[in-house]
Amino acid sequence: MRRKLTELMQQRAIVLEAAEAALSAQDQQRFDSEMEKVGNMNREIDSVKQLIAQQDKQFLSKTPDLAEERDKAEQRGADLKKGLAVQLSPREALRDLAKAQTLAQGQIVQPTGGGQVIRDALGARPSSIVDQVYVQDLTGMGSFLEPYVISQTEASAGAVKTNAGKARPESTDPVFGMAKISPYEISVTNYVDRNISRLSPANYYAKVYSMAMGALRRKLAQLIVSGDGQASPDFYGIKTAKNTAGADIFATLEVDKIDETLLDSLFFAYGGDSETGGGARLYLNKADLAALGKLRNGDKQRVFKIRPEADNPNCGMIEDGGAMIPYTIVPSLTALSAGGQGQTMVYGDPMHYELGLFGDYTIRVDESIKGVERMYTILGDCMAGGNLIVDKGFVVATTLTHNDGADG
Repeated sequence: MRRKLTELMQQRAIVLEAAEAALSAQDQQRFDSEMEKVGNMNREIDSVKQLIAQQDKQFLSKTPDLAEERDKAEQRGADLKKGLAVQLSPREALRDLAKAQTLAQGQIVQPTGGGQVIRDALGARPSSIVDQVYVQDLTGMGSFLEPYVISQTEASAGAVKTNAGKARPESTDPVFGMAKISPYEISVTNYVDRNISRLSPANYYAKVYSMAMGALRRKLAQLIVSGDGQASPDFYGIKTAKNTAGADIFATLEVDKIDETLLDSLFFAYGGDSETGGGARLYLNKADLAALGKLRNGDKQRVFKIRPEADNPNCGMIEDGGAMIPYTIVPSLTALSAGGQGQTMVYGDPMHYELGLFGDYTIRVDESIKGVERMYTILGDCMAGGNLIVDKGFVVATTLTHNDGADG
């Protein structure tokens, strides 16, 4: 089904190019014919997408067989101890990205015995933005094109007496864009004490897997926001999202500083003329979240109340009067409150960003790289890509001048 989806997407791209050529040549009949084909293909593509989504949903919601999962972990742990590479399917990686869990956090294996558990550092939790965006398995595709609407057709109206017997004015044509998602290589390198090998194969695999997945999630969180930093990106972030014509997919809002009007400005800058947009979240640096919490009114009362989630303090709610604005901390975002210039916090629906996984995620353990230090090296490799897939799907707060930080 994924191959069929790829073929349909490629065919639609060709038809869209033909429609664009017909429009440029002012051949309305041919344009209408090509757009009719696009409409038919869109319905078929939507049907295939729905089937794939249901298949993925069934896989993600399936209750794992604990005995089967333990046997799998034992085998993979034994393979790692032998120096063999372990391959995880995109669906397995997708499951852990979507559910924010790893084998080490589940009920499958539990390390026992003193001195066998390697503790993670405080604050090692990756940003939850990885769990909130739309994740898709794009195995077997060289790239993926997501079409989206930039502007709708506008209808005309007039008095019956005025229009009677006259040709009605031509409506404006809809404008479409294409967001390209291309594979970008991501590698993971972790060093751990060789005593980790004293764990049972299942526990060994669980720890190695959790460390590799954590490193992958941290890098993905950075890429989702900022992209890969290339002049011509392969991996587009929210702040760098462009379509195939080179136009920005995000909206911008120029800001000066963190004050009591900032959240209102972001809220009303998001969405169209007839709505404010639903499902939006605020993504910001921890320093900016602290600056919002420090704001006081004339009575020395908090302007905003910060309410972190009990089980995941990376996320929470900002209470602004009677409004509740969900937030997620992303360390790689520039801190506006610290005088940072350029693109700072972003606001939008995370489902407007698509993260694609291209092929298997491979993990292996090498004993030679840090042999003298008696360290094992955990190596992970995968390919992923991303882009915004909805026009103005995010508002990016931008400051062009130096500021003095937060008020209050």
